[in-house]
Amino acid sequence: MNKRFTIDGSDALEHRLDSFCREVGQTVSRVVPASKLEALVLGGGYGRGEGGVLKTTSSEEPYNDLEFYVFVRGNRLLNERRYRRALNDLADQLCLEAGIHIEFKCDSIQRLGRSPVSMFTYDLVAGHHVVCGAPDIFRNCQHHLDAAAIPLSEATRLLFNRCTGLLLVRERLAQSRCTSEDADFIGRNLAKAQLALGDAVLAVHRKYHWSCRERNRRLMQLSLFEPPPNFSEITKHHHAGVAFKLHPRRSSARADEFEGSHRELSRLSSDLWFWLESIRLQESFFTARDYSLYRSTKCPESVAWRNYLLNMKTFGLKAINDALAWRYPRERLFNALALLLWEPEAPAEPTVRRLLQKQLHTSASDWAGWVAAYKNIWPNYG
Repeated sequence: MNKRFTIDGSDALEHRLDSFCREVGQTVSRVVPASKLEALVLGGGYGRGEGGVLKTTSSEEPYNDLEFYVFVRGNRLLNERRYRRALNDLADQLCLEAGIHIEFKCDSIQRLGRSPVSMFTYDLVAGHHVVCGAPDIFRNCQHHLDAAAIPLSEATRLLFNRCTGLLLVRERLAQSRCTSEDADFIGRNLAKAQLALGDAVLAVHRKYHWSCRERNRRLMQLSLFEPPPNFSEITKHHHAGVAFKLHPRRSSARADEFEGSHRELSRLSSDLWFWLESIRLQESFFTARDYSLYRSTKCPESVAWRNYLLNMKTFGLKAINDALAWRYPRERLFNALALLLWEPEAPAEPTVRRLLQKQLHTSASDWAGWVAAYKNIWPNYG
């Protein structure tokens, strides 16, 4: 269990975070009975001891999200239904108090012990802060410490989420006015994309590590016979992404000042995405159109009957007769993301327009409408 929340934050910031975690523990115990609560664990950067330190003119403040994992005895789905609303209300209340985003995820230690390794489970088990519960709460989850077992699909998922961030940045850059909130959102998501490019390369080569500093060291020392495209640029961006993660800053730049960075990161992410997916799916991709029109499944690890139920849950009964009903819904977002982010002019073609409408289950006929439909689906499959 990590004792510090940051690498070099002041004693005052460390004390503030510790006090806040204790307060969260007390409030969660009023929502989930002691007989049901196995543990409350802080994950994310602060749980791993690498949380961001935002320096202001008068103090140091937390910046990154606080991700709490509520481990509850019994069936995870039933517990999710029983406690989700109260935990969401609590998160909203605490967000106002802390001034940063708070998130609760409900799970069970038993389920975690049975589940396969993912990037998320590895990060959590390898570095965390136990707020309440046994210090060795993950003693039966040690297989999650094998970073080399993280599947390639997790590298794709990481890039997918960070490229979705780039898509949302594009949406904000298209607005006529960029507020200070917009500027902070844009700067933060560009930095996340910088970090993800290098992290995805490490995951492909079984070199991923829970510490962003160690990942940066490994990336700089990585010697590859056939490196991914733009590897030298990726390493430079990763270094900048680590610097932002540990010492974030609130940007006040204008929209036009972000345009160049967004264009460059979009180009790098496009090339890396097609490189990664060509390895994972054993099929060559060169353009967003090639990728989106590829007919074989992009999520072969998913189970057909579960995919069918998820499509019905997400899109309603209208999904029953959809040819994509047996595919994992995230696959729809993969296809749409490639076109909306990397070939935004392609939807002018009738074939591509119909493809986007089918993938996103929408009647929208323009880029803004398709992005809106995408945003409605993404939170469930990010």
